[in-house]
Amino acid sequence: MSENEFVGQLIDLEYSLQKFALRLTQKKEDVKDLVQETCLRVLMNRDKYVNNDNFKAWTFTIMKNTFINEYRHSYRQLTCTDSTIDFSFLDKAGHLVSDGPDSAYSVMEITQHIEQLETKFRIPFKMHTQGFKYKEIAEKLNLTIGTVKSRIFLSRKQLMHQLNR
Repeated sequence: MSENEFVGQLIDLEYSLQKFALRLTQKKEDVKDLVQETCLRVLMNRDKYVNNDNFKAWTFTIMKNTFINEYRHSYRQLTCTDSTIDFSFLDKAGHLVSDGPDSAYSVMEITQHIEQLETKFRIPFKMHTQGFKYKEIAEKLNLTIGTVKSRIFLSRKQLMHQLNR
């Protein structure tokens, strides 16, 4: 496919990309940014589109992945490190802020149960809830991805069991 055909197909998809971006972001002001970022990435990765398969699906996948990456990046910006020894994370967005004494107790109870997990389960679980990807956790803890997934699953299972008592 020539460069002109490639760009022409991308231009033809602009309206569809805008509709898809609106479904992803649900904010009209973010649609243009996402479409522009997607088009930029499509053009920068033109060499990776080799099979001439489904250009529309390839482009939409790039948009979806761009949206997910931007969401994760913005979520991580909401966290900052605490100066405590265990380097726990604080959530600036206030997800753990309670409206009343009952909800404050349940947050404290959940936090207490998390802290009671064995270290080998607690650390990957906390990292996962802080937004780290399995691969990042595996690299930082020098574990295989399967071990990380298993430990997070077992942590969830143990917490559900403890909280259902």
